[in-house]
Amino acid sequence: MLKSFNRYNLAIVLFTALGSYTYGFNSSIIASVTGLPSFFDYLGLTSEGLRAAWSAEMIGAMNSLYSAGGLIGALSVGWLADRLGRKRSIQLICGFCVIASIFTTASVSIAMFLVGRTLQVIDTICPLYQSEVSPAHARGRMVGMHAFFLVLGYAGSSWIGLGCYFATNPNVQWRLCLAFQILAPLCLLCGSKWLPESPRFLIYNGKMERGLAVLKKLHSSSGDPSSSFAEAEFTQIQRQVELDRHSELSWIGLWKNPGTRKRLLCGFFVIAAAQSSGVLVINNYQIILYTGLGITGWRALLLLSIYTSWAALMNWVNAMLLDRVGRIKLMVIGMTGAALAVSCETAIVAKFAGTNNAVGNGFGIFFLFLFITFFASGMDACNVYLAEIFPTWMRAQGVAFSVSGLFTTTLIYTGAASAAFAEVGWKYYLVFIFVPLACVLIIWFYLPETNGPSLEEIGLLFGDEVAAHSEELSSKLNAQQNATISGVEVLGLDSEPETNGKTKVEKQ
Repeated sequence: MLKSFNRYNLAIVLFTALGSYTYGFNSSIIASVTGLPSFFDYLGLTSEGLRAAWSAEMIGAMNSLYSAGGLIGALSVGWLADRLGRKRSIQLICGFCVIASIFTTASVSIAMFLVGRTLQVIDTICPLYQSEVSPAHARGRMVGMHAFFLVLGYAGSSWIGLGCYFATNPNVQWRLCLAFQILAPLCLLCGSKWLPESPRFLIYNGKMERGLAVLKKLHSSSGDPSSSFAEAEFTQIQRQVELDRHSELSWIGLWKNPGTRKRLLCGFFVIAAAQSSGVLVINNYQIILYTGLGITGWRALLLLSIYTSWAALMNWVNAMLLDRVGRIKLMVIGMTGAALAVSCETAIVAKFAGTNNAVGNGFGIFFLFLFITFFASGMDACNVYLAEIFPTWMRAQGVAFSVSGLFTTTLIYTGAASAAFAEVGWKYYLVFIFVPLACVLIIWFYLPETNGPSLEEIGLLFGDEVAAHSEELSSKLNAQQNATISGVEVLGLDSEPETNGKTKVEKQ
């Protein structure tokens, strides 16, 4: 069995993660740009006076409309991925992101800016694609690059926001900050012609030779010169696809079948639970939070930059732990620790917000960093989990529906945040304590662990019939190849003899 992954496979996963970076950068850029005085001045926003309430509503709308656009994009990407393929969908969404980013950068009014935020469709297909090109034993590390690059996008937007703060030209200050949104999706779009199509998509659509060729290239290894691992995976995918064709259901049918219904509920729940920790509220309103603790100007932007960079490092740790610890344990530890950190942060804000108490404000910053340490190193496993639990025939629809949970909860939490902070202040953080702790119980007792099995074998956890096990196929293929070398014919893979004396894998 293949014990590692080759450089080509890793390069494909990392390059595709530019779409994840785009999501993180575009989502978090609003936290940076609202820390730039010129942005407030140009659009007529203020934190004081008669227009303060209106300004808070507009900032809330910037987050809410972005989430609304993401929700529309998430619900449509499932259809795109199944109709056009994974590769073409990535290209289309990247093109859309480039156009929308140009629109926001060139905004001349608050209305134009809000429209641009709405048009920024999120590239949610990246973890789906990454899961379909990754070997089972390294899938956690490889799909974990989605969360790592996503938070690198957060960090990138924070450092760019800090750099732009010192620009002397007011227009350059905020427009340059927003213009950097264009780079990552443009690079992915230009380089995407060298990306292979997902082998599972190819096999599902009857393009067997292309699918096998992609698998051999993805999993080639000096320790496996005969490509037995790729051939075993090809046979497993092919058989499972043929078996699953008899199980395909309509959208309504997905909810009637216990196995597919459980998958949909698990996928939607796990990512909604992650957002219920308050991670995006804390990130996107962090500048306002620091202001409440008496930290303003470039110092607030510097803290935001360090915070998001630390989060990216913790996401890398999460990716390295996924295949060793497992998905469920990491999520439970991460969510529990994050909730406890928020409870401490809430107490600090309630006691010291608006004061000059250096010790109290210092602890406020400490608990924010403790929160993201737990969340990023644990709960970000949800991105890998939702990409694994669906079979090929419904993976695009399932991931799309699951990711809609992210935008639905984000729309609720970030949309209400401005008004909630203005009306009830620190009490709003109580939501991010009690809801996550309730979610921990559901994750631990209800969600099955997916670490280890291939994507096809995960179906067993949801009561599906599995055509073949990868290790069994791999051992049979090795036996077949060894026997062929010895001049002995083996028919252990439901094969049939050909006239030339070689074996042939039956196409069901």
